[in-house]
Amino acid sequence: MGYLVGMTATDDTDILSLDAQLCFALVTAARNVVAIYRPILEPLGLTHPQYLVMLALWESSPRSLRELADALAFDAATASPLVKRLEAQGLVTRRRAGEDERRLEIVLTAAGVALRERALAVPPAVMSTVGMSVEQVRDLRESLRPFAGSRVPLDS
Repeated sequence: MGYLVGMTATDDTDILSLDAQLCFALVTAARNVVAIYRPILEPLGLTHPQYLVMLALWESSPRSLRELADALAFDAATASPLVKRLEAQGLVTRRRAGEDERRLEIVLTAAGVALRERALAVPPAVMSTVGMSVEQVRDLRESLRPFAGSRVPLDS
């Protein structure tokens, strides 16, 4: 019963009630987090998945599609259309690697690099929306590491 937070065999709560399920709390929270980000990202012209791609590229660019997909725990079939949409927006470009013509790299454009400055306002806006401090967000993120740490692609 360790998977049900704070519940023991002697609790009066039904261990199979929806509200007692960690999986339900996480799925609901994930859906709500994306909804919180939506209006914050809209002025940047990004969806939440596109924002994640840009975050990964702001950390390291150029990256191959495979490296990008791995960093985001996506499969290549999920990452590819996101990259194509970002390319259509002028934020990234795809190019062949000089050392290996078979390798396709995703590279930030000048507009993609510049967008990072505007994106610096996203985390504080999210924290303000949910009424959490930097420390609270950090603690929550760290408490979720056991569930996110395996980096298993969600759509595999």
